[in-house]
Amino acid sequence: MAKSRPGVSTSFAPDDPPFDAATLQFYAREAPTYAASGLGGTSRFLRPFLSMLPPEASVLELGCGGGRDAAAMLAAGFRVDVTEGVPEVAREAEKRLGRPVRIMRFDELDALAAYDAVWAHASLLHVPLARLPIVLHKIFQALKPGGLHFANYKAGGVEGRDRYGRYFNFPSREQLLTAYRRGGEWQIVSIESYTGGGYDGRQGPGIALTARRPLNDEP
Repeated sequence: MAKSRPGVSTSFAPDDPPFDAATLQFYAREAPTYAASGLGGTSRFLRPFLSMLPPEASVLELGCGGGRDAAAMLAAGFRVDVTEGVPEVAREAEKRLGRPVRIMRFDELDALAAYDAVWAHASLLHVPLARLPIVLHKIFQALKPGGLHFANYKAGGVEGRDRYGRYFNFPSREQLLTAYRRGGEWQIVSIESYTGGGYDGRQGPGIALTARRPLNDEP
């Protein structure tokens, strides 16, 4: 697990926004290099998640990065609302997808019962842990009753920054489940530990979680 860099704070006040400005600045600065690093293939979790959805389901992608997962979902016939919080990264994804990518930070999500699924691969892991329930509540509201949500996180139990200065919430399993309980009446479909890498080339522990908005939860 990456640790906090000396002199770089990872603490957030209760009224701070649910994003880290330094992390957004990193992606804006490194957008071409970052987008190119993700061209090797789609997420290992994408196919199993899509197999749980009906044909042509509406999917909101939060933090599309270079667009690799969005490309796979579109090719499979899903209706995908592709979003990215960093304009420079969105432009890189547009080159790959040949279509516009909507600029939207997580805290700007305001849809109500609009999507069959919300896909958030390696994106919510940058949300300050204390603010994560706010974003999860927005995702909960954006899903139709019965809708599914996927997200994965770097694990650890202590917030920190990597060698690039990017913030990660590094939740433990218990911290993550607590955040979801505070964010809505989620039904946890699956939660699993795994080992994975990232932009920094380092392997480490991760947590992958799939959750559902209950079918009887009317908006």
